[in-house]
Amino acid sequence: MKKALLFCSLLVSSILIGQNTYLHCGKLIDTKEGKVLTNKTIIVSGKKIMAIEDGFSTPKSAEDAVIDLKSKTVMPGFIDMHVHIESETNPAAYLEKYTLNDADVAFNAQHFANVTLMSGFTTVRDLGGSGVNVALRNAVNAGKVDGPRILTAEKSLATTGGHADPTNGAKRGLLGDPGPKEGVVNSVEDAKKAVRERYKNGADWIKITATGGVLSVAKSGQNPQFTVEEIKAICDTAKDYGLEVAAHAHGDEGMQRAILGGVKTIEHGTFMSDETMELMKKHDVYLVPTITAGKSVSEKAKIPNYYPEVIVGKALDIGPKIQSMFGKAYKKGVKIAFGTDAAVFAHGENAKEFGYMVEAGMPAIKAIQSATVTNAMLLKMDTQIGQLKEGFLADIVATNDDPTENIDTMTNVVFVMKEGKTYKE
Repeated sequence: MKKALLFCSLLVSSILIGQNTYLHCGKLIDTKEGKVLTNKTIIVSGKKIMAIEDGFSTPKSAEDAVIDLKSKTVMPGFIDMHVHIESETNPAAYLEKYTLNDADVAFNAQHFANVTLMSGFTTVRDLGGSGVNVALRNAVNAGKVDGPRILTAEKSLATTGGHADPTNGAKRGLLGDPGPKEGVVNSVEDAKKAVRERYKNGADWIKITATGGVLSVAKSGQNPQFTVEEIKAICDTAKDYGLEVAAHAHGDEGMQRAILGGVKTIEHGTFMSDETMELMKKHDVYLVPTITAGKSVSEKAKIPNYYPEVIVGKALDIGPKIQSMFGKAYKKGVKIAFGTDAAVFAHGENAKEFGYMVEAGMPAIKAIQSATVTNAMLLKMDTQIGQLKEGFLADIVATNDDPTENIDTMTNVVFVMKEGKTYKE
């Protein structure tokens, strides 16, 4: 009996030892403390980081794997708080909602997810789609497809004719009268039901379009589109179901209503006033700037027929203003969460945002922290992701250069591991 128990113990030990991977890291970014460390070994066992040791540790078993990152800078996988994983900008995008089937959207989304993961983003918050985003999240979690960890808002909430009304731009015979089930809100009661519909459909967050938007087929890009009472009803109901609320907002009045109503993040924030910046600080609301999206729409608006005519003026007006607003908000002490609005530009180019943030005055290490420890906290996953730390999930990426010295290196991630599995080496 004792021999059998000893054999089983040795067998289990050999299996566990064989699972270990040693990453020899020339530089390692401590995102919690904001420091760059040198000559470290990360030991990964299964999905998690088992230990981080000084120097380049020797494996304890011949079955252990060693990954040489001695010439690289290693950091936690990046977290993007604003993507739309189901779609990507192209001149036919406004026809695709009438020509693509759900299956087409799903296959496209799977491709976009893979591209995103390979660019170093191991976690994303999807802020609105058709519902395919929920199925994709589940497929990624089940290991059926490769992609970042997804937390999704499912369908974003709008008012009739507002940004994210799914029938904007359609001919009259297709307009119908969408309501809470379709994510359209026109009263406090609608607001409550729309949130509950999102919960029912599997959402992790709630997203509202507090003002007009650039890419919707509608005249205004910044007018307020919800009352404070409606937003408060959304936020209170979301809280009942354990959800937080993100608010798309370009116009200042809409931002103020969203903040007073109880949202946690403001997306874009283009025309944010000094008063609103102080209001954000007072209510502990984070800005997700999406500078890359602003630059992208203003560039594409100059291409004839790329966007419908109603969008062109908005894109040229709003797009170029986001970066300077971000720089001012950061210097005033507004809390910043990294997010890009990927889909407005090509998926996989998310890391351009780091460079634009630094260009606007944010130190490189602060930009990196915004995409790691800050976003992990906002997602309530700060004991799992956002740091390279014992017991955390092994979401690990590496770049050729030290991004605190050359931020552009973030656009060329050369190593990607998610939950202990290497996807790019």
